[in-house]
Formats: sequence, C-alpha cells, structure tokens
Amino acid sequence: MDTCCTVGQTNKNATRHHHDGDHHHDHDHGHDHDHGNASNGIKAYIPAVVSFIMLMTGIALDVFGTTFFQGWVRIVWYGMAYLPVGFPVVRQGWESAKRGDVFTEFFLMAIATIGAFAIGEYPEGVAVMLFYTIGELFQSAAVYKAKGNIKALLDVRPKEATVFRDGAYISTAPEEVEIGEKIQIRVGEKIPLDGMLLSKKAILNTSAITGESKPESVFKNTKVFAGSINLDSVIEVEVANRFEDSSIARILDMVQNATTRKSKTELFIRKFARIYTPIVVFLAIGLVLLPYFIVDGYVFRDWLYRALIFLVISCPCALVISIPLGYFGGLGAASRHGILFKGASFLDAMATVNTLVMDKTGTMTKGVFNIKNIKTFGCDKNELMRYLMAVEAQSTHPVAKAILQYSIEENPFVATEVFEIAGKGLQGTVNGKTVLAGNQALMFTNNIKVPSEIETIVESVVLVAIDHKFSGYVVIADALKDDAKMAVAALGRVGIKNLMMLSGDKDAITRHVAQQLGIANAKGDLLPEDKLNEVQFLKQHPDTKVAFIGDGINDAPVLAVSDVGIAMGGLGSDVAIETADVVIQTDQPIKVAVAVKISRATRRVVWQNIALAFGVKLIVMVLGAGGVATMWEAVFADVGVALLAIINAVRLQRMTWNQNNFGF
Repeated sequence: MDTCCTVGQTNKNATRHHHDGDHHHDHDHGHDHDHGNASNGIKAYIPAVVSFIMLMTGIALDVFGTTFFQGWVRIVWYGMAYLPVGFPVVRQGWESAKRGDVFTEFFLMAIATIGAFAIGEYPEGVAVMLFYTIGELFQSAAVYKAKGNIKALLDVRPKEATVFRDGAYISTAPEEVEIGEKIQIRVGEKIPLDGMLLSKKAILNTSAITGESKPESVFKNTKVFAGSINLDSVIEVEVANRFEDSSIARILDMVQNATTRKSKTELFIRKFARIYTPIVVFLAIGLVLLPYFIVDGYVFRDWLYRALIFLVISCPCALVISIPLGYFGGLGAASRHGILFKGASFLDAMATVNTLVMDKTGTMTKGVFNIKNIKTFGCDKNELMRYLMAVEAQSTHPVAKAILQYSIEENPFVATEVFEIAGKGLQGTVNGKTVLAGNQALMFTNNIKVPSEIETIVESVVLVAIDHKFSGYVVIADALKDDAKMAVAALGRVGIKNLMMLSGDKDAITRHVAQQLGIANAKGDLLPEDKLNEVQFLKQHPDTKVAFIGDGINDAPVLAVSDVGIAMGGLGSDVAIETADVVIQTDQPIKVAVAVKISRATRRVVWQNIALAFGVKLIVMVLGAGGVATMWEAVFADVGVALLAIINAVRLQRMTWNQNNFGF
C-alpha cells in the first residue's frame, strides 16, 4: 500500500526553491489506488465480497467435515476464492518484477499466499490476500475522501464568464473565451480573465493585487487583472490572456498534485521500506534454511510455515500506509475548515512555525471603507451628515458609498447642481446653501481655512464646508476583519507570540492598526523588496521558523521566501495563491491558528501510527519466528495495524477546530 498517494507529478511554482523535498515523484510500484473512488463505486468491492463469501463457506465446510469437500474439490474451491483478490496483486508483482522492481509488497503477498497454498494452508492463503485487499480498499476510500475535500475548496473560484457573441452576451466557461473577445462583469463579480477595460470608467477593489485599501478608479484602455472585483457599474473588458495561461488554471493543477508533495518523514519511510523489504525476504529465506544445520528434528514444512508468517507480518504495508494516511487525514481536516495545504511537507513545516509576519490590507483588514470618525464645527453631527449625504448621493465613488451607509434620524436633504471638481471633490447646492465636500485642495481653492488637526490625520478625510464656512470632517478608514483580534489572541494561545505587521500602506496607519490588534512590531511604507528584506533578516536566526500571510501580488516574493507562505484565497491574488504553501479560502485570519493546530495534531497522529506499526510488527515477527504465532495472527496483526492507522488518520477529518476549541 505504499503508493497510496503517488499518482501525478509535482508542478511546484518555479519561484519556490526552498522546499527541496517537495519535488519527489514516487514511482515505487506504479500501483494506482482508485478502488474507492466515485467512478468505480461499489464495483471495486465486488471481488473482495465474492472472495469473503467463498472463504467463509469453505471454512464452514471444513468445520462441519463435509465429505465431498476434500482433495481437488477443496483446492479448486479455495483457488477460486483466491483469484478475485489474488490475481490483481500477483499480476502487479509480476509487472513490477519485469521493470526490475522485485521486492515490493505485491511480491511479498504473492510469495506468502502461494507458499501457504503449497503447504496446504489454503484458507490462510486466501485470508492473507483478502484482508490485504480490504486494507487497500479502506485506504483508497480514505485517500479519495481527502482528495475530494481538497478539490472542493476551489468551488468558490470563478466558473463562468459572460462573453459577447453573435450580438448577445452569453455565459460560458472561462476556458472557452478567446483572446480579443469582449466579456461583461456585473457589480460584485470578480473579473475572470486579464484584459483591457473597454468601458469609460470602472471602480475596482484591487486590494488583492496592489495591497492598497483604497478602491481604484481605472479608465478606458487600462489593463485590469483577474481577481479584481467590480464595485460600481456593469463594465466590459477585452480579454488579453487565455484561461490556460492564467494563474487560476495553475491553481487547479496544483490542487490535483497537492498530495504528491510529501513530507520529509514520509520520504524517509519510503526509502526505508525499499531497503527493509529485501532484508526481510532474505531473513525469511534464512529462517527456512539455517535451522536445517542447527536444529534437531528439522521439518521443512514447519520452518517454511514460520517463514511465510514472517513474510506476511513483515510486509511494509501497514508501516508505509500509516504515514500518508495520517497526512491525508490532516489535509482533509484542513480542507473542511477552508484551509488548503499544498502538500504534507507544508503540514510538517506549519507545525514548527514560531514567528508570523502578516500583511495589513486584505489580510487583517477588510480592504473596504467605513466611517471611523465624524467631527463638527458650529453644527451638530446629524445636520452635517444630512448636508454631506445630499451631495454624496449623486456620486458613485466608494468613499461616497461609505458615507451613505451612515444612519441618521431624519431623511437627508436633497442636493441640486452637484458637479465633480477633478481631483478635489464635489460641489452642490442644498437648501439654497453651497456645500463643498472633498480634500484640502478643494478648501484651499475656495479660501476656506481648515483646522491644523487635519494635518495629523493619516486616513482618508472628507472635509465639509457649508456656505463657505468650514463645518466639519469625516474620517474614512479601512475596518478590521471581524475575527482579526480573535486571530491574534488565538495565535498567542497556540504559542506563536512573535508577531509582526508589514504593509505598503502609510506607516502611521499600519502602526495604528497593529496597536488595535495588540501587535507590538509593525512597519509601513514598504515596497515588496522591503518586506522581503525584513523576512530574510528574521530567517537569519536558525531557530526562527517564519510564516508570512498576505493576499496581494506584492506579497508573492515574501510568500516564496518564507518557511511557510500563507495566502488569503477568497479575494486574494491568484499569483499569491499560486506562490503560497497554504491558502486560507475563507479569508479569515483566525484560520492560521487553526492550521497550526491541525498540523501539530497531524504530526502526532503520524508518529502514533509509526510507533504502532513498528511495535506490533516487531512483536508478531518474533512470535512467528519462534513458532508461537500462526498465519491467522500474522494476518490480523498486519491488517489490524493498517485499519487502526486508517481510523487514527480519519479521526483527524472528524475533529473540529475553531476559536473556542483548539484541541482534540
């Protein structure tokens, strides 16, 4: 069973070079474990069911001493029971041997069971192969379930594009859209493909790409990127790249191959099994032949039987299955919580992280505007907002939308003669009074003096003047994510207390947000290379294991160089998602603490399985060589250990981790 997760070839992003063990493609036996998948369904279990029924029937006939069930009838019956489960394994062993790969689990199973038939132990020969096959089926079912959970994460990705064809817009798969075609993106939709904006203007949430919290206004013939969210009105885009050239397509490929990226523990055990298997074969041969020279009353059949028991229990199936299944359990558990680990090696790496560096915009904050503060001069707050909302009601800018969300006791006034002053703000008439709403340049142009405190405000500020008299201002700021504070507290509870915030946003804003979250170390005004230098400096200490969490293209270099790169995947940049080792599909920072707990639990389960497999095998091998254990004990010990390993791994998928429960 040591090829349970070896199908496929790892296509790790070319930008990543720091996980040397991730690129191993395991060709141990070429055995494809698809017994339990949806396409085969119940058909995969039919051979085992037939073999089980015939085995139980044969044993019953043996017990009751039926006269006709003797000689060739008995041999043929058990032979027929053996074929459904034994023939595929013997054939696989033969195919592997022809490729020069002789000492495989299939070879061990074939020799042990055929040997059992040779000495007349027919039921035991069938039972060995039957329970081996049952173990394979359970393993495959567990693996398939975990793979399905992982692939299901991408269901939230864009699945269609609205393309203009034959005089009308139709919905189609992004894969079917050609370069040069025109697509339409409605309000709230994510742009599915890179392209050039055809509409006069668009307001896009580009925080996933630029790292800036302020929505971006783009104009005709400007390039727009997949992953940007259309905030304002329906827009049209001319496609510049085909789907297969997009990073979304590469994400799908990555998920398909996520299970081929093995941990160092897994790679070591596989190499160990390749050495271990031929050793036990020669030990079994020695167990048959050596006693001839040193034991009185040597009986070949008895020592051959002991050797066959030795072979059955020494089969590395349970040993090798215990590790990948443990990691599959962890991958499945993570996927249920919206966390995509791209391979077992990253589960291992996450378990050792002790330092977390985070981006601000879109990672710990929502990347959208909200009113943070309102201050008035010479009027009350409600009156100021009624005047301001009257003017902003005729604007489509995201700042205006944030202002219009404010709740007032009475209906806002109605503005007339509203017009936009480019780069400065709005002017309108409300109740016969001239209302100005905009920045300091607008006030300066109209000779309106503003208080000096405005200079100290780092967030976006809308200044308001009524009848050429300064009346107040509204501070608009990016809001913290709902679980941001809980995430910092949860990280502390799991032992990650060294936290640092790095952002391309203003330093004052970055430090203020960090202070709100209880993060002592924060830096802003950073270019991508500055973030990179900060993380590389942290990594200079050999005991520091750094994870970085971000969501933008500007975060990709840091994601690549960190020990574990974590990307926000719900609204995150496709480049960041591709470069990262872990993707948080729900965009919730608290999931980082959940990922740490799952990775540590997975590591514990893997080592429990290793200890169990080694311990039981060692005991039964000694008993078998000493003639105490029979073939039945060997069968149940081997299959029993494999099933316990499966159960131990599967329970990871059934555990629940959240902010209130960080344990088993």
